Amino acid sequence: MMGRLYAPWRSVYLMGGQPASGCLFCEIAAAEPDRDRDNFVLERGREWFVMINRYPYTTGHVMVVSRCHVEKVSDLGAEEGAEMVQLLARCERAIKRAYGPDGINLGANLGRSAGAGIIGHFHLHMVPRWHGDTNFMSVVAETRVVSEDLHVTYDRLLGALRES
Repeated sequence: MMGRLYAPWRSVYLMGGQPASGCLFCEIAAAEPDRDRDNFVLERGREWFVMINRYPYTTGHVMVVSRCHVEKVSDLGAEEGAEMVQLLARCERAIKRAYGPDGINLGANLGRSAGAGIIGHFHLHMVPRWHGDTNFMSVVAETRVVSEDLHVTYDRLLGALRES
């Protein structure tokens, strides 16, 4: 029997939906905190916020995003860097608590040629990884299988962040 993959939140992305007119991260940073669940924002710090990637590589894929519209690491001050590292550590603990991955990829794509989907606004990706999580879907079909609804991921990670 053929299985089915169901990920309706990706339909706008897959169909080439209209891109936002401004900077998506600046809009989310400026949004009222009561919109955090809709925007998948898990935590707000003074200089950074943590959010779930709306188009995740794996379940639990989060981003630590600068509140300030800066392009590169060298644009950050010492206080911003310190808070970034603290949030990364909290996210690492929360992801491990919530999902128990075998490892975590941490990375930033600086510029379009480096693979940045949102150009000019610095952010770091944290992607949980498991032994054998690359399979024929991602290799042959250029499709990733995300096994959990984003709102379930949000609730699970929010709980884990509150415990860390």
